[in-house]
Amino acid sequence: MQQIFDDIRGDFRYDHELNGCLNCGICTATCPSAQFYDYSPREIVQLLWTENVEQIYDAMQEKIWACAQCMTCAARCPFKNSPGGLVAIMREVAIKHEMQSAKDVLRPFGRVMLKLITTGNQLSPDMIQPDHFPDWGPNIQKVEGDLRILRKAIPVKTLQTVETAWEVSLKTSVEMYTIWEMTGVLKSLELMDENLFDVIEDFIDEKREDYEEWLEEQEEDDGA
Repeated sequence: MQQIFDDIRGDFRYDHELNGCLNCGICTATCPSAQFYDYSPREIVQLLWTENVEQIYDAMQEKIWACAQCMTCAARCPFKNSPGGLVAIMREVAIKHEMQSAKDVLRPFGRVMLKLITTGNQLSPDMIQPDHFPDWGPNIQKVEGDLRILRKAIPVKTLQTVETAWEVSLKTSVEMYTIWEMTGVLKSLELMDENLFDVIEDFIDEKREDYEEWLEEQEEDDGA
């Protein structure tokens, strides 16, 4: 537990996000997540400010994942604290320590991650199915039907497919993979879901080979 707290406190953003606390509760009063979940941004600030290591660890099991990251709390705090920013740090540390709460919360996003890495799009029309969005209730029925016909109604050529929202070039995809590597996104993915990481790593290698071949062909065409 102590190492987890030390990692939170050692983050370069920590001192900017936590400046003290009057316990006024403005952050919680304006927090949309606090209206529906067992979550209080004031509690997060208080736990960190008082360095209550054990309860910080407990909050990382569930509460921090209820934050919507809207940052309303940061805009309201008279001490210029950013509870949402602190939660972001806590989430990253939870991933670093491979906490089960992080794995449970992030598992449903694996499908979106795979879609993003293979198409460059987070979502596509063919993913919008009633079984995938039960929280939409009866409204999901409005998009059920012949998606290809519905897509043709959109007067933009690149939006007329159902497998992707738009076409992403090979160069852009390779640049995205590089950004993910350099910013630690892929490393975090490996900690959370090793099987998904292996699939994505193989796909990235394949795409990079395709890109190298495309560059060589371009050089040959230019030299001809």
